[in-house]
Formats: sequence, structure tokens, C-alpha cells
Amino acid sequence: MPVIAICTSQLLWVRVAAVLFTCVAFSVAAHGANLTRGGMADWCIFCWAFSFAGTLLVLLVEQFNLQTRAPVSWSNFPITIACYGFLLCLSASVIFPIIFLKDDKWTYGKDRDYRITATVFSCLAAVAYLGEVSLTKARPGEVSGYMATAPGLLKVCQTFVACVIFILVSNPVSYEHHPALQWCLAVYCICFILSMAVVVLCVGECTGCLPVPFSKFLSAFGLLAVIMYLTATIIWPIFQFDKNYRVQYNSSKLITVAVLTGLNFLLYVADLAYSARLVFVSG
Repeated sequence: MPVIAICTSQLLWVRVAAVLFTCVAFSVAAHGANLTRGGMADWCIFCWAFSFAGTLLVLLVEQFNLQTRAPVSWSNFPITIACYGFLLCLSASVIFPIIFLKDDKWTYGKDRDYRITATVFSCLAAVAYLGEVSLTKARPGEVSGYMATAPGLLKVCQTFVACVIFILVSNPVSYEHHPALQWCLAVYCICFILSMAVVVLCVGECTGCLPVPFSKFLSAFGLLAVIMYLTATIIWPIFQFDKNYRVQYNSSKLITVAVLTGLNFLLYVADLAYSARLVFVSG
């Protein structure tokens, strides 16, 4: 019991810290950082605001003991929010200073101070969310929700990476000049939708609604995703960087998309390995 009490207390404090840090980050950025509307500024503020709202909801539900009345699986929902919160705040912690602190004209002044403050609290929020994920993820041999296991956390990472890819390929549109690149976009969309469907099914406790056993569905989807992402990992750089097909776009964005495509391929490979082991163990 003392160990459980200590873990519960630590979990409460890291969530409170995450709420405070994200609140400060988006408040300071929106109030005094003098940001240009649209683009990455809105993305960073969305990252902090979404994380703040999700964690505040978790805190309120748990403090008022409303878990049994919540229309979601409470063994899956909090850690899903924490994992998305970590990834969102981490991305904002990288993107925000790169875009809004590199310009020399902001070397001095209140605007720069506000931007530095937002960056610092974004980094602190990412650390707090990482702490929450570490405290709530499933331990070996422990019975827990699917989203608290390694495959569940991988699903969150897959959907997040896909979202970043969507942002990069849509502004400017960089997949219309060849059908092979449109296939890559189809790969990103199909795998994102199916991964997000798994997350929603687990959080909503609807896995029993599938016409096949959940473990077999995961293995089949994992194999399909690996094959599809393998093709995209090969096709995207060929048709974006080969001089016979190349169209002038922002090359750094195209390289980033290629790297993220390879990253998601590796995430799906790891996911397939976990899912296959789950089927064999169950069998």
C-alpha cells in the first residue's frame, strides 16, 4: 500500500506540474510573444492548449472520483493523453525556438523574453509528461490497458508522426506532381486512420465490436502497415530527389518527410513484432 500511495502521489504532482507548465507556455506565447497568426505559431499554441485541457480533464475526473462514470476506459485514456502531451510539447519545444528565436531582430526586448519563457515551460511540460508516461506504463507481467503497453504507446507515436507528415506535405503541396507520391500520401492516410481507429477502440472499450479477435486484427494491420510504409520509404525520396522527377519545393521539408517516413516504418516494424508475439503467446 505505501508503494501505491507514493506512486499515486507522484502521478498527481507530475500532472499538476504538466497543467501549470502548459498553461504558462500557451498563455505567455499568446499574450506577449508577438507571434504572427497562422502556421507554426498556431501549431505550438495548439500543442500546449490541447495538452493542458486533456490533463486538466484527467485531474478533475480523478479528484472527484468520476472514473466509473466516464464514457471511456480509464486504464487507457490518461496514459494516451500523457503520451500525446509529451509528443506535442516536445515538438513545440523544438519548433518554437527554431522559428521564433533565431531572428536577430528579437535579440533584445520583451517579445524575446516572452518567447524564451514559453520555450522553457514547454520543455518543462515535456519532461512532466515523460514522467507521467514512465509512472503509468505497464510493467512486465502487469495487467493493464492496451494503451499502457508498448504496442499502445507505439500507436500514439505512429499517429503523431503521421500528423507531422501531413503538415509538412500540405504546405506547400508536395505530392501532386507524380502518382507515386500520391501513393505515399495514401499510405500515410490509410495507416493513420487505422492506427487512430485502434486508439479510439481501446480508449472507448470497443475492441469487442470487431468481427475478428483484436490480436489478429493488430497483426494483420501491422503487416499491412509495414509493407505499405516500406514502399513509401523507398518511393518518396526517389521521386522527390531524383533530378528526372524533382520539382522545386522546400528541400528541408522534403528531407524531413523522408526521415519521418523511415521513422514510422521502424515504429510499425516494432509494433508488428509486439503484435505477432501477442498472437503466439495467446495461441
